Amino acid sequence: MCGRYNFTVEQSDEVLEILEQLNAKIQGKAAIKTGEIFPTNLAPILVEDRKELSPEAAIWGFPKFNDKGVIINARAETAHEKRSFRDCLQNRRCIVPSTGFYEWDKSKRKFLFRMEGTTVLYMAGLFTFHNEELRYVILTTAANESIRDVHDRMPLVIPKNEIRDWIMDRQAAAEMLLRTPPMLVREATDGQLSLF
Repeated sequence: MCGRYNFTVEQSDEVLEILEQLNAKIQGKAAIKTGEIFPTNLAPILVEDRKELSPEAAIWGFPKFNDKGVIINARAETAHEKRSFRDCLQNRRCIVPSTGFYEWDKSKRKFLFRMEGTTVLYMAGLFTFHNEELRYVILTTAANESIRDVHDRMPLVIPKNEIRDWIMDRQAAAEMLLRTPPMLVREATDGQLSLF
């Protein structure tokens, strides 16, 4: 599960570029959240617009059927079976840019997981429209060895060079759903670093 992630402009030129493009597009019509992103925050996602990648402002979480709360994650293994996600998986895939995501261990210690050698971690997502609001969820998969001792699920991480394929190529996206994500670096929020 991914219940929080980080989108910190100061840590990444790529993140700054995404935010600048989005702010130019929305021209102050909405306040984009940066730093630690919580469910229901308005944050950037990347979508297809006329065969190009384009940042959009979206709310994290699909509303539940009773409108009480939101669904923030979808299981990569079963998304195609679920009515809430099936059409999105076929037609509305997105990328959630971040500088890492958070998980907590059984002792309630908070860890930031990120990619080694880069300041950006791209997560696979799905988007939809609800009452004219753009909404997204993050796809999760079984945790790899770099995370498994903290949590049994992790976001489906998409390498930067495969973002276009995830968003624009159904067959490639279907194959990515079955992959084991890359190994990540973990950092305790007290500053300790672990490399796997």
